[in-house]
Order: sequence, then structure tokens, then C-alpha cells
Amino acid sequence: MTTSKHSGFEKLVEETRLYPQEQLAEVSRGRQSLFIGIPREVSLKENRISLTPEAVSLVVKNGHKIWLEAGAGEKSNFTDQEYSDAGAKIVTDVKELYQANVILKIEPPTDKEITYLKPNQILISALNLVHKDKSYFEKLIAKKVIAIAYEYIEDKVGGQPITRAMSEIAGTTAIQIAAEYLSTSADGRGVILGGITGVPPTKLLILGAGTVAEYAARAALGMGAEIKIFDNHIYKLGRLKHALGQQVFTSTIDSVLLARALAATDVFIGALRPDKGRNRLVISEEMVMNMKPGAVIIDLSIDQGGCVATSEMTTLEHPTFVKHGVIHYCVPNVTSRVARTASMALSNIFTPTIIRAGEEGSIEDMIFSHRWFMNGVYAYKGGLANFELAKRYKLPYKDISLFRAARL
Repeated sequence: MTTSKHSGFEKLVEETRLYPQEQLAEVSRGRQSLFIGIPREVSLKENRISLTPEAVSLVVKNGHKIWLEAGAGEKSNFTDQEYSDAGAKIVTDVKELYQANVILKIEPPTDKEITYLKPNQILISALNLVHKDKSYFEKLIAKKVIAIAYEYIEDKVGGQPITRAMSEIAGTTAIQIAAEYLSTSADGRGVILGGITGVPPTKLLILGAGTVAEYAARAALGMGAEIKIFDNHIYKLGRLKHALGQQVFTSTIDSVLLARALAATDVFIGALRPDKGRNRLVISEEMVMNMKPGAVIIDLSIDQGGCVATSEMTTLEHPTFVKHGVIHYCVPNVTSRVARTASMALSNIFTPTIIRAGEEGSIEDMIFSHRWFMNGVYAYKGGLANFELAKRYKLPYKDISLFRAARL
């Protein structure tokens, strides 16, 4: 009987078999573990959700707890089973869900949802100023929560990543909508969006030169449409032409020139985004009356009050109305039309932010550690943290940058 000799390498392999093997495990909760509640959206026919199942799995693996209201992801085609498998607890009682320390949602809370909030709770959602009055903010600050508007959160270079992501989707989706409502089946002009050999191209007018305009123009140019873009900021028009990489008609907002261009256009896209407050009504009712019968207006500024005098807010269920022979599409949450894509885009931004907050210790620590994140805070423990809001509604103002200085 022979005895085999082991080389030093073989002996090392044998020994390492006894060592603990690497595997995915929950991160130690040495720092504060976040307790996040994701309710089902109940307002404005909202279809999006803030985290996908894959994102939930990653957040849970980083030591955090997530409760999700039953059915919250259904309209984005994510099932409760997928979320449960990812590590979330599915909750049927919405009041129970609001025990979470952090509430992460898409639309601002309704009056009923505000009643569920508790002091020192973190609320992360959109703000949508145009739909708010003084009493809304009085109810919110009475709860002494910390409210963060995700559209105001900046990145390290001063951009607004969530606003940009949703604007990219809105711009691209607007062209799909335009193509749909120009068709004969939708009682439109019966023309194709774009151009084909021997037929003049569709005329598209975009008001605004931001991200929405950029992505709408990209999609329309790819289809062969003739585009005109109006904005009062020359630097935005220049940036847009550079981003598109080709020559397009651009102009400052001149009433006479704009009215003439609008009368000849097949599709108008309103993409003006005000810095604060309500949009200026740039397109008058008389201008709309002079448009082609069956032309399409897509007012993507409607969530800020709109930029067309004849615009009235519509819903995804009933998205259009006809006035002066022109089809109006005025849905405020147009990205909900492609809810799964929009949810994935939101999740890609929220996930690293949540994980970073856990590393900092808490959401509140994140606020005071990073100015770009602090910019999203509009209510803080019994006062408004946004000076413009406090001034507009004559409500108590808290300069939270002073708290930041005290913590440094």
C-alpha cells in the first residue's frame, strides 16, 4: 500500500477548505438601519413606483428594512411576490406601513396620507407646487416631519438627476403621443410624424430648450420631422443645438414670429420649466384658434400651470380634449404612461442615495453632510426649510443651513 505525497500547494488547498467561505450576507447594522415604507400611489392615476424589486434586494442586503403596501408595484408590472422574494415585507394596512421612519413615494401625500405621518419622520416625494395652497403646508408642518422634494435634489455638479431622467422620458414619450394623435384613427390630421420621399415633413414646434426639448427633438429628427425651437435663453438654445449635433431652427420668443410658426405647425410641445412658481401663458387662445384643424398640442408644462391659454389638466384615462379644432394632450404625469421604464429610472437614482444615507448613519445625517441633498428639503420639524415657499405662504421658516453649521 502506497502513501501519496502532498505538495505544499495541495496541503494549502486542503487547509483552506476548512476556512469560512465567502457568501452574500446582510451587512452589519453597526450604523443606523433605515426603515423604509413604500405606499401604493393613490393620486393622479400615478403608475410609477420608487424602487424596483432588484433595488429592494440590494437595499435589504445593505442592512435596511423595507415594507411595501400590497399592490404598490402592479401598475409598473412588478408583483408583490417579486418584492417579497427580494426581501420586502408586504403590508395590507396602509396605517401600519406608515410606522416606517422613511416614507418613499412618487406623488406628494394626499390630505389623508398626511394624517398618517408622525413627528421626525422622513418623507421623500415630489412637491408639485402648482397644486398646493397654504393649508396643505400648514398640515404638513404641523406633523413636524422632514419633507424632501426629490425633484429639487441635486447631484455634485448642480444638476437635478431625477428631473433630468423624467424629462428625458417625457420628451421621448411626447413624440410617441404626437404620432398617435396625428393619425386618422385618433381623428387627427391623418399625417405621419416625420417625412417620406416626395411628401413634405411634419412640422413640429417646441417651446422651451431644456432636457424635454432635447429628447423630443432627438426622437422627431430621427423620424424626419421639421423642427423649430423657441426659448428666451440664448445659452439654452446654443447648448441644445450643440447636444443635437445638427442645425435646427431656433429663436427667442417673439410673439409675431411664434404665432406665424404655430399657425403652420402640426404638433406643438410645451416644455417650459419655470425656476419657481407658475408658468407664463405664452400661447394665447387666439394663437390656438389660428392653428391647423386636427393639429396636436402636448402641454408638458401643465404640472406647473401650463404654457397654453387653452390647456386644462387631463388624466391618463381621459388624456385629450378638442378646443378650436385642436387636439390638446395635457397629462401632468406623462411618464406614468411608460411606468416600468420610469420606475427603473427613478430606482437607479434612489438606490445609491439610500445606500449612501445608510453609510452616513441616517437620512438626516445625509442632509447635513451634503449640500446637494439638503437642497431638496422643503419642510423641517415644524417649519418650511425653503425660503421662497415660506415667503409665499407666510409660514414659519427654518434655515437648516444653520443646523448644518452647528453639526460640522
